[in-house]
Amino acid sequence: MNVSDNYRGNWESYWSETSEAPGEAIWDSDPSLTAEPHSALLLPHADRSRTIVDLGCGNGTQTRYLATRFARAVGVDLSHAAVEHARRAAGDAPVEFEQLDLTDSDAVKALHGRLGDCNVYMRAVIHQSEPAARSAVAAAVAMLVGEAGRAFVVELTPASREVLERAASEPSGPPPKLMRVFRHHLKPADADEGEVPRLLGEAGLTVLAEGDTVLPQTEHLTDGTRIDLPARWFVLAGR
Repeated sequence: MNVSDNYRGNWESYWSETSEAPGEAIWDSDPSLTAEPHSALLLPHADRSRTIVDLGCGNGTQTRYLATRFARAVGVDLSHAAVEHARRAAGDAPVEFEQLDLTDSDAVKALHGRLGDCNVYMRAVIHQSEPAARSAVAAAVAMLVGEAGRAFVVELTPASREVLERAASEPSGPPPKLMRVFRHHLKPADADEGEVPRLLGEAGLTVLAEGDTVLPQTEHLTDGTRIDLPARWFVLAGR
């Protein structure tokens, strides 16, 4: 199943209306807070000579960092506007970007055919995907990893909803970057407790390591506190 036109349109409109200033998207954290520590967790299990594919790359901030740790980095995103952001931001950096619907199994299979078994980086994609599409997103990770690749997947937990609700109930209203997420009908932390590990297991992925973490955002509360969203990470192998 492919994503709905509404879902695709929500992401396209979000990225079309997002400026190219670093950190303008609420999740566009500096790699020192995200891809760098995540890579440190993945690399003991992964062959860095394999390509790493950043699923849901957005404007490519994390992909550009991953290109410094792996032989080749490819960022993919559902949104054409996001991919164009990423290409412009990359300049001459040795990184590639392309549009891809992770629920299009033929397109994912074709990408695997071009790249072989890959390492995968996926930060906060399943939790906000449409419920009917989440199993296909997990299956895309398994398809790309194949037998020899490894994946790092980190997803928001339901506890993030409470943090977001507190932020949205600030006396002055939701912070601007969070308000844009709501305005484009995106749904952070929508997956239920246990849903993400269940989907990964059903896709045929084996957990090699896991743990709790937070995903730092680029937005703050009125008192200056950074919004950090509870999350859980997994290092995964195919079966």
